[in-house]
Amino acid sequence: MDLVIGPLDLSAHVDEALAVQAIAFGLGADEVAVRRQIVLRHMTYPGARALGATVGGRLVGFVYGMPNNRTHWWSTVVEPYLRAQHNDNWLDNSFVITELHVHPHHQNRGIGRTLITTITDSAAEPRSILSAIDTDSPARGLYHSLGYQDLARQVLFPSAPKPYAVMGAPLPLRRR
Repeated sequence: MDLVIGPLDLSAHVDEALAVQAIAFGLGADEVAVRRQIVLRHMTYPGARALGATVGGRLVGFVYGMPNNRTHWWSTVVEPYLRAQHNDNWLDNSFVITELHVHPHHQNRGIGRTLITTITDSAAEPRSILSAIDTDSPARGLYHSLGYQDLARQVLFPSAPKPYAVMGAPLPLRRR
């Protein structure tokens, strides 16, 4: 496998990345269109950056994130849940993993692990936060193995059909 992981100009490759996310997450065209605008807006935020994983020149996975800001939409939604657990301090001085997706044909090969550890290795913040669907899933298993712990569970996002868990980990992430 000729896997290459490196910086990704996500604004220029948003459609390729969202095609991976749509397959990995089961998104329809309408949801992809909404997420396209969100990704393009996020990439204008200070400190936002992305990495891509390619095999044979084809994008098979990506991650992006940015220093967290309490005024961003995600933070305003999760803050009450974190506050209820006395964990809202995690919203300060954290690098948020906004999206991490690997095409199903390329999962379970360490690509997601490499993407998330590589992007957080260059973070100036001392910790990382993210949200994941609140089920016992391979994604949550990966996050737990890296040192992420549940900060709040059953977090409801507007228009999301399933509840999420907000997770946090000190940086650098734990290696196997």
